[in-house]
Amino acid sequence: MAAVWATGLRRGVRDSVSGLPREFWWLWTSTLVNRLGAFVATFMALYLTLDRGYSASYAGLVASLHGLGGVVSALGAGVLTDRLGRRPTILFAQVSTAASVALLGFMRDPVAIAAVAFLVGMASNASRPAVQAMIADIVRPEDRVRAFSLNYWAINLGFAVSAAGAGFIAQYSYLAGFLGEAVLTLACAVVVYLRVPESRPEGTGPTGAGAGAGSGAGAGSGAGAGSRAGVPAGAGLGAVLRDGRFMSVVGLSFVVALIFQQGYVGLPVAMGAAGFDSADYGTAIAVNGVLIVVLQIPVTRFIQHRDPRHLLIASSVLAGYGFGLTAFAGSLGVYALTVVVWTLAEIVNAPTQTGLVVRLSPLHGRGRYQGMYTMSWSAAALIAPLMSGFVIDRFGANWLWGACAALGTAAGLGYWLLVRGLSDPVGRERTDGGTGVAPSDAGAEKDAGVGVGVGVEKDAGTVMAAPKTLGRADEATAIMGASHPDLRP
Repeated sequence: MAAVWATGLRRGVRDSVSGLPREFWWLWTSTLVNRLGAFVATFMALYLTLDRGYSASYAGLVASLHGLGGVVSALGAGVLTDRLGRRPTILFAQVSTAASVALLGFMRDPVAIAAVAFLVGMASNASRPAVQAMIADIVRPEDRVRAFSLNYWAINLGFAVSAAGAGFIAQYSYLAGFLGEAVLTLACAVVVYLRVPESRPEGTGPTGAGAGAGSGAGAGSGAGAGSRAGVPAGAGLGAVLRDGRFMSVVGLSFVVALIFQQGYVGLPVAMGAAGFDSADYGTAIAVNGVLIVVLQIPVTRFIQHRDPRHLLIASSVLAGYGFGLTAFAGSLGVYALTVVVWTLAEIVNAPTQTGLVVRLSPLHGRGRYQGMYTMSWSAAALIAPLMSGFVIDRFGANWLWGACAALGTAAGLGYWLLVRGLSDPVGRERTDGGTGVAPSDAGAEKDAGVGVGVGVEKDAGTVMAAPKTLGRADEATAIMGASHPDLRP
C-alpha cells in the first residue's frame, strides 16, 4: 500500500511540474529566494517595539506606511511593466528593495524609519505586477493556473522557512536580518539578470502599436487593437479604469482580501483578548502555512480544469464563513480548525483569481492590469488593520467575525451577479490594447469604440457562437463570454 501511495505521489508531483518552460522555473527560483529572505514584513513590529523601544501605536503607523507604499507602487509598476518591460521593472524593484531594506536597518530617527519603511513598501511591491505578467507571457494558457499555484506555493514555502530562521537571527541581531534580506534580494536580481529573458510581447513599448492584435482585417482602420488614435498600448491606466467588468473583479478581490487579512490582524488581537498568548497564535496560524505547502499542488490539479467562476464563488463564501466560525472558538484546537477552513478557501482562490485577471487582461496591457489587481490586495492590507481595530474596540471580536461572514457572502453574490447569464468561458485570449473590446475570431474591424465580437449563447447544452456588434455597455460581457480556452470546466 505504501509503495502504491508513493508511486501515486511521485506521478502527481511530476504531472504538476512538467511541461512548464525553463524561464518559469528561474523566475520561480527567484521568488523562492526572495521569500526566504522576508524579514522586514515579518519582524517590523517586534523590531520597533522590543529592539528600538517605540510604542505599539508608532509600530502600527510604520506598518501602515509600509502598506501605503505598496498601494502607491502597484499602479506605477504596472505601467512600467508595459512600457519598459517585465525584466527591467523586476530588476529595478529588487535592487531598490535591497538598498532600502539595508538602509532601514541603520535608521534610528523615528521620522527617518517611517520614511524608509514607506520606500521599502513601494520597492518590495513593485515587482509583483511584472512577475505575474511575465508568467502569463511565458506559460501556455492551459498551464497558467498550475504555474500561478506553483508560484504561490514558493511564496508560502519561502515564508514558512524564513519565519523560523529569521526568528533565530532576530535573537542575535535585527540588523543582521535586514542585511540578510538585502543580500538575498540582490541574489534574486542576479538570477533574473542572468537567466530570465524579457517576455513582453512585441509592439508594446512606448512607441509600439500593439502589432499582432491590430493585424488582419482591422489593419486598415488606422489603429490596431493595441492602440487607439495613435496612443501606445501601454500609455496609461485610463483603459483599465474604463473596463467595467475587470474593475468589478478588482473590487471583489479587495473584499476577499479584507477577509483573508484578518488572519494576520484581527485573529491575533482577538486571541489575545480571549486569554491566548503569542505562542498559541503562532501555532494556529502555522496551520495556514503548512496546509498551503502540503495541499497547494494536489488541490491545483483538482481545480485547474474547472470553471473558475464557480471556484471563486465557493472560495469567497468559504473564506467568509471560515472566519465567521471563529466566533464560536473557545480553545486552541477550534481556532486551528477555523484556520483550516479559510486556508482551503485561500488555496482555491489565489491561483484562480490570478488566472481570471490574466484572462481579462489584454495582451498589451497585462502589466497595468496586474498592477491594478495588486493594488486591491495592497489596499486591503492597509485598511484591514483599521477595520479590525475599530470593530473589535467598538463592538467586540464576534462582530468582526460576523462581518467577515457577511463580506464573504457579498463577494460570492457579487461573482454570481458578475457572471450571471454567461455561458462557459470559451474563445480566444484577449489581444486588444486594453480598450475593453474583445477581438473577434474573424479579426473584424473595430472603429470608434464599436467592435465585432463573439456572443456566446448556450442552448440545450450546446455552445454556439453568434457574431454581434458590441456597444460600450456590452464589451465587458463579451470578454468573459469569449476569452481564454484554458480555464473551461
